[in-house]
Amino acid sequence: MLTRRTLLQGTAAASLVPAGRALAADMPGVTASEIRIGNTNPHSGPASAWGVIATAEAAYFQMINDQGGINGRKIAFQSLDDGYSPPRTVAQTRKLVEEDEVSFMFNGLGTACQTAVRQYLNAKKVPQLFVATGADKFGDPQHFPWTMGWNPSYRTEAAIYGKYLVQEKPNAKVGVLYQNDDFGKDYLLGLKDGMGEHYASMVVKEVSYESTDPTIDSQAISLQSAGVDAVVTAALPKIAAQMIRKIADLNWHPLHIMSNVSVSVAAVLIPAGPEKAIGMLTAAYQKDNSDPRWVNDPGMEEWRGFMKKYLPSADLADANFGYGFATAGTMAHVLRQCGDDLSRANVMKQAASISGLQAPTFLPGVLIATSPSNFHPIRAMQMQKWDGAAWQLFGPVITA
Repeated sequence: MLTRRTLLQGTAAASLVPAGRALAADMPGVTASEIRIGNTNPHSGPASAWGVIATAEAAYFQMINDQGGINGRKIAFQSLDDGYSPPRTVAQTRKLVEEDEVSFMFNGLGTACQTAVRQYLNAKKVPQLFVATGADKFGDPQHFPWTMGWNPSYRTEAAIYGKYLVQEKPNAKVGVLYQNDDFGKDYLLGLKDGMGEHYASMVVKEVSYESTDPTIDSQAISLQSAGVDAVVTAALPKIAAQMIRKIADLNWHPLHIMSNVSVSVAAVLIPAGPEKAIGMLTAAYQKDNSDPRWVNDPGMEEWRGFMKKYLPSADLADANFGYGFATAGTMAHVLRQCGDDLSRANVMKQAASISGLQAPTFLPGVLIATSPSNFHPIRAMQMQKWDGAAWQLFGPVITA
C-alpha cells in the first residue's frame, strides 16, 4: 500500500535518478529517466474534500511507473497543499517551478487559485495543463496559450440547467446560491445563456457566499422567504452538503439543481444525508460507481481494479477518485503523444491535439477532444437525478 508521502510527493520515481539537470535546455524537468510534474491542491482548508484528487493522480502515476513509465521515463509527481488560498497557490507554484524545476503544472485546483498563477505561468511559458475547474476563462488560447482547463465549462453546465428549467418548469420562481468568485459567477452567466429572455422573470433571488463562510443558513432562509421553488446551487462540497441539509431542516421542497463538482456520494450526499437529497438534479460526464448499471462495465472494472491495487482503503463512492483517474489518464495520453520531445512547447502542442479520447470512467458519448482553438477538453454532459441510492441518468447527452 502506498504511503501518503509517496502519493503526494512522488518519491517512488524521484529515488530512481539524482535531482540532476534537465536533459536539454529546452526540456526543464526532464532527464533521461524522469519527468517532473507539479500540482497544487487543497489538502487542507474549506475545499479539502477535493484533496483526494491528487491522491488518485499520484496513485495513477505510480501505476504507470510500475509498468515501466512512459517512453522509458518515470513520472515524479509532486502535489503541494495550498489550502484553497490563492496567495499560498502562488508561493507553492513558484516553489515547484523555480526550486523543484518541474516540467509543467498539472491539474491545479480552484478558480481563484489558478487565476492567481495563470499570468505567471504564461509569462514563463510553463504549461498550466488540465486545470481542475470549469471556469470558462481557462479555455482562452488567444490570450493564455499556456493554460488549458479540463472540467466541462461551468458556464456550459449552467446553460444546460437554464434550458431545462425553461422547458420543464417555465413557471418556476428560481433562486441561485453561488460562491462569490469566478467559479460561482460563471453559473450566473450560464443560467442567463440558457434561460435567455426568461431569466429576468424566472430568477427572483440571487444570494452569494464566501468560500470561508462557516455556514449558509441565512442564505437558504432568504431564498425560501422569497418564495423560491427551484434552487440552483453552485458551491463547494462542504457548502453543498450544508445546503442540502438546511433545505430539509426547513421542510422546504424546491426543485434542487446542484453543480456537478459537488455531487460526490461520499463527499457530499452521505455527509448531508442521502435521503435529504432525493430528487436533486445535476449534469454528469462521469459514470457513478453506485449505479448498478455499471457493475459489469469494462471501464469501471478497470477503475475498480486500479483502486483495489493502489488505493485499497479508499471510498469507492467518492467520485473524486474517478476524476483523478481520468485526469491522470489524460495527462499520460498527452505524454505518450510527445514521444521523446518533452519540451514545454511540444507538451502544450500535444495537449491541444487530443482526438476523441474515451476515459474509462466517462459516460458513453462523452469524449475528450482538443485543438489549437479548443482548450475546453470536455463539452458534453447528461442530466441525472438522485433517487436516494444512486444517480439515475435521463435524457440525451448534450454537447455544447
